[in-house]
Amino acid sequence: MDILSQDIMYLPGVGPNRKTLLSNELGINTYRDLLECFPYKYVDRTKVYLISELTPDMPFVQIKGHIVSFEEIDTGKRRKRIIGHFTDGHGICDLVWFNGGQYIYKSYAVGKEFVVFGKPTVYGGRFQFSHPDMDDASQLQLNDMGMQPFYSTTEKMKKAGMTSRAMERLTKTLLSKLNEPLQETLPDFITSRLHLISRDAALRKIHYPKSVDDTQRARLRLKFEELFYIQLNILRYASDHRRKYRGYDFRHVGAQFNWFYTHNLPFELTGAQKRVMHEIRNDMGSGRQMNRLLQGDVGSGKTLVALMSMLIAIDNGFQACLMAPTEILAEQHLQTVKDFLKGMNVRVELLTGVVKGKRRREVLDGLVDGSVNILVGTHAVIEDKVQFSRLGLAVVDEQHRFGVAQRAKLWAKSENPPHVLVMTATPIPRTLAMTIYGDLDVSIIDELPPGRKPIETIHRYDKQTTSLYAGIRKQIQLGRQVYIVFPLIKESEKMDLKNLEDGFETLKEAFPEFRLSKIHGKMKDKEKEAEMEKFVRGETQMLVATTVIEVGVNVPNASVMVILDAQRFGLSQLHQLRGRVGRGAEQSYCILVTGYELAKETRKRIDIMCQTNDGFEIAEADLKLRGPGDLEGTQQSGVAFDLKIADIARDGQLVQMAREEAQKIVNDDPTCSKSAYSLLWTRLKELRKTNINWAAIS
Repeated sequence: MDILSQDIMYLPGVGPNRKTLLSNELGINTYRDLLECFPYKYVDRTKVYLISELTPDMPFVQIKGHIVSFEEIDTGKRRKRIIGHFTDGHGICDLVWFNGGQYIYKSYAVGKEFVVFGKPTVYGGRFQFSHPDMDDASQLQLNDMGMQPFYSTTEKMKKAGMTSRAMERLTKTLLSKLNEPLQETLPDFITSRLHLISRDAALRKIHYPKSVDDTQRARLRLKFEELFYIQLNILRYASDHRRKYRGYDFRHVGAQFNWFYTHNLPFELTGAQKRVMHEIRNDMGSGRQMNRLLQGDVGSGKTLVALMSMLIAIDNGFQACLMAPTEILAEQHLQTVKDFLKGMNVRVELLTGVVKGKRRREVLDGLVDGSVNILVGTHAVIEDKVQFSRLGLAVVDEQHRFGVAQRAKLWAKSENPPHVLVMTATPIPRTLAMTIYGDLDVSIIDELPPGRKPIETIHRYDKQTTSLYAGIRKQIQLGRQVYIVFPLIKESEKMDLKNLEDGFETLKEAFPEFRLSKIHGKMKDKEKEAEMEKFVRGETQMLVATTVIEVGVNVPNASVMVILDAQRFGLSQLHQLRGRVGRGAEQSYCILVTGYELAKETRKRIDIMCQTNDGFEIAEADLKLRGPGDLEGTQQSGVAFDLKIADIARDGQLVQMAREEAQKIVNDDPTCSKSAYSLLWTRLKELRKTNINWAAIS
């Protein structure tokens, strides 16, 4: 049995209780898990400072000397503070413990030489170290200490004595047991070409580096390996998929497309729309299945591109479907598509939870006999009862709302898998797209249609209601409409709903001359739709809502978006909400309202929103601020970002390098059968058996 698969309980210093703690708190169950629990920072232990050299702004430092005497101070209820007066012959400082009486006296004898390690602070005019690390100076080879690793631990672990130092000792014990070099997981031709150190050296140096150079080389090797296997998995899957599935060949562009282009196109396509249309036409006529991600900011014209792609499918004798995450959005897409196709002989139908009885049967029959050309719907589209005559193209809007298994169900509705066009208005940074949607080709619409004015974003404090209300009143008097969004966060849903209800009443009092609509997730769909409908028709001037309006609602007359408690939203969500306005030719405004007290990162988020309307710039900033696991949508997309050391936000170049290396291998060995790569394919199989979620996205 591989020694790294050993149960962590059998490592000296662990035992059953600590094993439970390590397992519950950090998911460490085996020797391998402990070895792959990497330090998050290091402190240089090669230098010993004199007490006379200390300054209050120093980080962790070490001094060497002995305790001269102890002093006890009562702090109430049988609690004592113990102070050890410590000297190195060049000054005196205090070592302070707030508990642990007998243990302190027994372990740290007066007059014995110790190396003390901790953060110096000043109290009562003298330097002190609270709960410092203490090492017997005679047992410690300072030259060998190098950089001291620091490990993440939880409150529960600290209470049980499992501090960073305890984790360090366990790792040291484990490394001393590993007498043989650890098995290599990358072939020579990769490590030598990229100048990467061996896996054995990397795992030893990451825990016990002698210098900053050691930590950098170890981290580079381990990060590359982690990203490389993710990319190899994605690219192998995509290559496999392309070989197995022939796509429908839609080379023919016929009557419906040409009629639409000549007579129904409401405006000249932007350069970006033309470029993307060209990419889609090439895919659909290539004889292989299209798997394309279409990214573009809100209002950039993705639906028009999707509709033209659907007309190509219809011209080739096939059907198309458009799947949206909510009923409101599905109905809106239906309306948009019908408006675009006015006067054309194309049957478009809706299938959502509200389409029932006779109407539903007619739609289902029309799909089977081929008379329905385009089906627009929610996830109701993928129910088993829904069968198509010939489904040639599936368009999935805001795809992160659908799971991998749900999308796979679409494929089963056709003898060959249909072409797939995935649309998102959430701009995804390139490095993230390469990882989440690594098997999809990416098209980007990075131009807004002519005549659109950039939205002006303004930050206001919640005490500035007078000027805020005056601005809102002015816009409504000009004939515009206004969104007012309250946060709705699951953990405090009741409180948030109360805030919305109270806020609604306050706004009614503040604007008695206007009519208001209200929407939140707890309302029945019919109620929500009725309220939304009033706003869309212009019967109400203000829509007070939670983030249910985030995706897709299109009201060109709405020119003001007010987001209350804006500090509670992520950047991507703020950007999505802002995209609800700016749909018409008038100047639009997004007003972010917060309290005065803002954390540094929050202020950064608000500033970014005020500085730019570029969704990709915002997404890059969001990735850096929040990390990939939190980015809206990625959690549901079927990819777990269980990265142990790499960081997609900061390691963009490494992601690119890993992808290029993986691509070379997949191109050279698409069937995974060449002996030169057997190490890689074996390792990939092992990784797929672990608890990492390697779900392939498509």
